[in-house]
Order: sequence, then C-alpha cells, then structure tokens
Amino acid sequence: QVQLVESGGGLVQPGGSLRLSCAASGSIFTIYTMGWYRQVPGKQRELVAHINDGGSANYADAMKGRFTISRGHAKNTVYLQMNSLKPEDTAVYYCSAGSSSGTLYNPTYWGQGTQVTVSS
Repeated sequence: QVQLVESGGGLVQPGGSLRLSCAASGSIFTIYTMGWYRQVPGKQRELVAHINDGGSANYADAMKGRFTISRGHAKNTVYLQMNSLKPEDTAVYYCSAGSSSGTLYNPTYWGQGTQVTVSS
C-alpha cells in the first residue's frame, strides 16, 4: 500500500501562485508515475498533470504554460507549481500515484485532497 499526503493548498488572489506538495510513504517502490487531479463539486475529477520516474511530464491543455509538475530527488514526492491562477482553478486538488504509458496515466493511489481557492 501507498499513502499520499498533500499540503500547500489555501486561498490565493487571481493572478497569484501556489505550490502544492505531496509525499508518498509505504510501498513506494511500486510507484512509477505521480500526478495531480482536481475536482469541483458536481463535476468529474479531471487530470491536471502527471510525471513519471524519468521526469517526463504531461499536462492537461488548460494547465499548459501555467502549471509545472516536478518530482523530488527522492522520487517519493511530487510538486505542482501553479502560476497565474484564475478563479476557475478553484477546486480540491488530489495527489495520485500509479503507472503510465506515454500520455496514458493509470492512478492507483489517492491522497485526501487539498483545497485551492482563487478569489479576491
């Protein structure tokens, strides 16, 4: 089993930046890819970005150029740097871990989520 714990969410003004962090523990040797999803109440959870063990990253089109995903040196952490935030980025952001093949990502484990609110 793998446990994922997110941190870094909060309230930020439009145009501002926020950095989310996620640390994995447990059977981390089973993790190849880590990623971030987000969900707004009443809507489906949507992919934000994922990154594999080799550092190859993929982004949803709406996040390209504004969000940057990265892995920590120890490979059991993943970060999401979010810039130029918009009110429509408001959501609960979930860390995930699993496997991937190219742009296809199959998350197996999920964190509890961290709230990001973009508002003036």
